[in-house]
Amino acid sequence: MRPNFFIAAVTTLAVLAGPAFAADKAAQQAEIRKATQVALDKFYKAQPTLKGEVEAAPGYAVFTTYGLTFIVGGSGGGGLAHDAKSGKDTFMKMAQASAGLQAGVAQNDVLIVFKSKKGLDNFVNKGWEFGGQGAVAAGAAGHSAGGGAGQQEIAEAKTYSLTKNGLEVGAALTGTKFWKEKGMN
Repeated sequence: MRPNFFIAAVTTLAVLAGPAFAADKAAQQAEIRKATQVALDKFYKAQPTLKGEVEAAPGYAVFTTYGLTFIVGGSGGGGLAHDAKSGKDTFMKMAQASAGLQAGVAQNDVLIVFKSKKGLDNFVNKGWEFGGQGAVAAGAAGHSAGGGAGQQEIAEAKTYSLTKNGLEVGAALTGTKFWKEKGMN
């Protein structure tokens, strides 16, 4: 199997997973908001200082991702970006491709805390990011051990990741695309 086909197939399946099975737009939005709050609670429990950081920020984004890696990999998922001043939620999708010394299958929660309104707006409206990443992480039944040893480069933001289920080991170059989810906003 060609690596590009493999990445595309895994990413497509991952993007389609999760709250997309809800009956209508309002139900899907409610599921995403609920998943976002559950993820935030897990982040706050793992690192209590994050709550103050999120509350003081002009906005944040939370995504649940699903991925598979072995040398090359792909992941995808969905979530929302929240503008603290207006209270507006923008529903979004993401896909990531990676290559490097890596192996694993995992479901992760990703929290992005924006340092400026401009950073939030650029993220929501432009969405493309690139960066290096390293991790030794494991998770089962929503509990995480280990964590990333690197960071996704997102302008004017800090990122955090928790492994919900699965195992990831390695280091890789990653390319990530975030975009507004059509029909959900």
